[in-house]
Amino acid sequence: MGRDGLLSHWFECQWAKCLLWTAGVRIEADLSALDPKATYIFMANHQSHMDIPILFAALPGYNFRFLAKESLFAIPVFGPAMRRMGHVSIDRGNRRKAMESIQEAVNLVDSGVGLLVFPEGTRSMDYSRLQDFKTGGMIVALKCRAQVAPIIVSGSGNILAKHGRKLTPGVVRIRALPPFDAAAAYSLKQRETFKNDLWDRMDAAYQEMRS
Repeated sequence: MGRDGLLSHWFECQWAKCLLWTAGVRIEADLSALDPKATYIFMANHQSHMDIPILFAALPGYNFRFLAKESLFAIPVFGPAMRRMGHVSIDRGNRRKAMESIQEAVNLVDSGVGLLVFPEGTRSMDYSRLQDFKTGGMIVALKCRAQVAPIIVSGSGNILAKHGRKLTPGVVRIRALPPFDAAAAYSLKQRETFKNDLWDRMDAAYQEMRS
């Protein structure tokens, strides 16, 4: 990723910080498990459209792009801007296009740029537990040479709920779990096992944060 990519990411992080400050949103983040010099595939649970600016603001020292569902890229102005900044769309309804997007994401990570995936695939309306995970992000992780860093987000749904239109000031808590080498622990044929093990690990941490 060249200078233009780094500059775009810097602007995204500044935009996110300004948006959250204006909305009265404060982030409490524990990122002590992460190495600031490493490239990661971040796997984060998903409660709100605000998760995107929240994670940009919480992870300013990490150059990464999102792997996001195709429908987000169809939003006027926002969608084209995401494409120009290097974020990767995935159409889960078209297997061929989905595999092309997965390979694009793999190439991105192998070039030294991190990736952020919402393995649930969509925002949750039930904050008592994580939703089941999709396999697309698992395949990317198993094909890449980067470690997986689970990220737990709690409270963003209270800031802006799914289908909500009003931002509510508040605190969002974020915790990074210890990264691990998924490709060394699982084969592609074991992606379902990887998916289920990752869900167990992240949901347990999420429940601990909520208690």
